[in-house]
Amino acid sequence: MSLRWSGPRRLRVRLTLWYVGLLTLVLTVFVVGTSSVMFSQLRGQLSRYIVQDLETIEGLVTFGADGAPRVRDDYHNHPESRFVLERYFEIIAPDGRLLFRNERLGSGTLGGAPFEGEGVGGYSERTGQLDDGTRILLVSRRHLFGDRATVLRLAYSLEPVWQRVTDWVVDTLLSFVVMLLLAAVAAYALVGRALVPIDQLATRVAGITPARLDERLDASHLDTELAHLAAVFNGLLDRVEQSFERLRRFTADASHELRTPLASMRSVGEVGLQEARTPDDAREVIASMLEEVARLTRLVDGLLELARTDGDAPLTRMRVAMLALAREAGAMLEVLAEEKEQRLVIEGDDGAVVSGDPVFLRQAIVNIIHNAVKYTPQGGAIRVTVRRAPEGRVVVEVADTGEGIPLEHRSRLFDRFYRVDASRSSEQGGLGLGLAIAHRAVVAHGGTIDIDSSPAGSIFRISLPAAA
Repeated sequence: MSLRWSGPRRLRVRLTLWYVGLLTLVLTVFVVGTSSVMFSQLRGQLSRYIVQDLETIEGLVTFGADGAPRVRDDYHNHPESRFVLERYFEIIAPDGRLLFRNERLGSGTLGGAPFEGEGVGGYSERTGQLDDGTRILLVSRRHLFGDRATVLRLAYSLEPVWQRVTDWVVDTLLSFVVMLLLAAVAAYALVGRALVPIDQLATRVAGITPARLDERLDASHLDTELAHLAAVFNGLLDRVEQSFERLRRFTADASHELRTPLASMRSVGEVGLQEARTPDDAREVIASMLEEVARLTRLVDGLLELARTDGDAPLTRMRVAMLALAREAGAMLEVLAEEKEQRLVIEGDDGAVVSGDPVFLRQAIVNIIHNAVKYTPQGGAIRVTVRRAPEGRVVVEVADTGEGIPLEHRSRLFDRFYRVDASRSSEQGGLGLGLAIAHRAVVAHGGTIDIDSSPAGSIFRISLPAAA
């Protein structure tokens, strides 16, 4: 058996991609977070510089005889005074008239007329954009020069800040690309090593054929998770082996049961062809063959019924009163009991109700009562009792006054084609399927069957879950 399983390879790629994707997400969050923190810190630092410069400018502004403001660059020989002209600076009147702008600002403006409360009682800070698209950080303040009220506006370009953050992001991303490539290679190798035991398990399972169902996976060298997986596979193999064994035994038993009536029909037919001379002789031969055909029909019907109750058979569940069902089953067998002068009594609790398929349950009770009728001697008694038991169970007991069942046969009594006395069962038309069918029907409903037997008789006890 050759089977190539590429699952681990695909899983290896998927796990590697998941790892790389998760790492990419983490690194992206890191880059976004650190970039935001860096921009916030640089902007805060720039804001503090603007405020300091604005305080310096307040001492550099003077008004000439014409009333126009000027900015001196020799105020107390301030060492930073010359840098003031490198910023964007303007002075406006409270009514919005432009009083002064520095050369760097040119013909542009830092915001037009002042908004309500701008620069009053402190510094007003906001971001904006010049006409040429330059992003700026602007700080305003109201200031009195004698009796002259003005609004001083000073701005720094934010482009160096953005450029610094952008450069850091680009450099970081380039290094992250290299890190991700290395991480992908390492993850692919590590995942490959981790998946080797799974690949070995798959190869081992692929080598188990129907002829080698007794083999099991060795989990002694595996980690806990893989050992659990191997244990699950071994449990599956146990169930498959049991199913194959049951199928093998069933096929052998069915072949044996079919061989006997077929051989009998063949021998009767051959003898009839050689010896039959009169119509009565021919009728006798045909009658013998019809008896075997009837036996074959019962065998096939039993096998079909067993197939219906075997495995996960579909059940039509409804509330079933077990005493009424037992009476129906008993009515079907009253004629047989009367022929043997047997007394059939059915009694119990009308409130004993289960949830189940009435057809399957009736067949189970019919088969058990029929078994009791067959093996109870002439003039005996059969009593069927239905009662409610503790722990939410319903019990159906079929007691007979037969010879009992030897202890060594009880464990196999519900096996297919098994008969305690094969010769006696054949004489009575038994196939060894009735109790097997009853057992499967009860088990399909979550119930059990057990037996108490003695030389004075036997009791078959069915226990089923009671309906809610």
